[in-house]
Amino acid sequence: MNKPLTIIGRAQKASFPSSGLTGVPVKVDTGAYRSSVWATGIKVIDGVLHYRLLGKGNGLEPGTEQTTDKFELVEVENSFGHKENRYSVYLSIVVCERRVRTNFTLSDRSKKTYPVLLGRKLLRGKFLVDVSKGSPIPDEENE
Repeated sequence: MNKPLTIIGRAQKASFPSSGLTGVPVKVDTGAYRSSVWATGIKVIDGVLHYRLLGKGNGLEPGTEQTTDKFELVEVENSFGHKENRYSVYLSIVVCERRVRTNFTLSDRSKKTYPVLLGRKLLRGKFLVDVSKGSPIPDEENE
């Protein structure tokens, strides 16, 4: 039997257990297919992808260095039709006490309000979005 859907708001706080990161602001985007996370220090050495989640700025500190040999390069198209290639990795994330393992693209989100974007692929069958709930970043409310 499937778990009931967890109700989340349009913005939440989440954790990435493998990187030791907690209280990370995430934006829920039902218009995006894939989920994306801000990553720095991205490099491939001898077939192994090295990266850190987050970066310095916005009051956040980068997580510990992560490595994996299970990754792929995917083409991502943004809402303006611009395409770019990004690395995609599987990560575990905890949102509203629900742990989910899914793939995230690694991108430079340093200029974005939220360092993490949760897309439909992660949300489907697990979460129900109620835009009146959640914990948005106060500055975002003024946009």
